[in-house]
Amino acid sequence: MQQRSEETRAHILEAAVKQFSVNGYNKASVDDICEQAGISKGAFYHHFAAKQDVFLALLDGWLQTFDHAIEASKEQTVPETFQQMTDYFPYIFDTAGENLPMFLEFWLQASRDDKVWQASIAPYRRYHKHFVSLIKKGIEEGSFADVDPDLAARLIVSAAMGLLLQSLLDPKGAKWEKVARETVQVMMRAMLKEAN
Repeated sequence: MQQRSEETRAHILEAAVKQFSVNGYNKASVDDICEQAGISKGAFYHHFAAKQDVFLALLDGWLQTFDHAIEASKEQTVPETFQQMTDYFPYIFDTAGENLPMFLEFWLQASRDDKVWQASIAPYRRYHKHFVSLIKKGIEEGSFADVDPDLAARLIVSAAMGLLLQSLLDPKGAKWEKVARETVQVMMRAMLKEAN
C-alpha cells in the first residue's frame, strides 16, 4: 500500500514537471496534472493540498542533492569538503539541464508569489550560513587564511547560482561541470593559508 502511494506521488511530480514546463505554472491546472499522471483529483489531494505544494516539492527535491553533498562531507577538512562537493556537479548540471523550463518557472513564480519566494530564498540563506560556518572552520583549523567568511560565502553562493544560470541559458557554451570544478579550485587557492 505504501509503495503504491509513493508511486502515485512520484507520478504526480513527474506530470507536474511536464505541465509546468510546457504550460507554465499559472496555466497548468490540477486537472491537467491529474490527467497527465493518470490519477483522480482525490488521489492528487491525498498527497498535496494545492498545486503550489507540488511546485514547492519539486524545488525541495532538487535542492536535496545539495544537502546530501553537504552532509556527506562533514567529517573532512574544509578543503576536502569543498573538493568532495564537486563530485555532485555532474548530477546537478544534468538535472538542471533537463529541467530548464521548471527552473525558469521557479524564478518567475518567486517574483510573484511570496510563499514561493520564501521557499526559494530559504535554501540560499541556509547555504550561505553553511558556507560562512565552513569558512570559519577552515580558518580555525588553519587551512584558510583570515578571510571575511560572510563575503567569501556570498562569493561562493553567487558563483554557484551564476554558473547554474549560465549552464541553463547556454548549455553548449562550455563544459559547465569542468568550469564549476575549476571555479572551486580558483576560490580554494584564493582562501588557502599556504597560498597567501
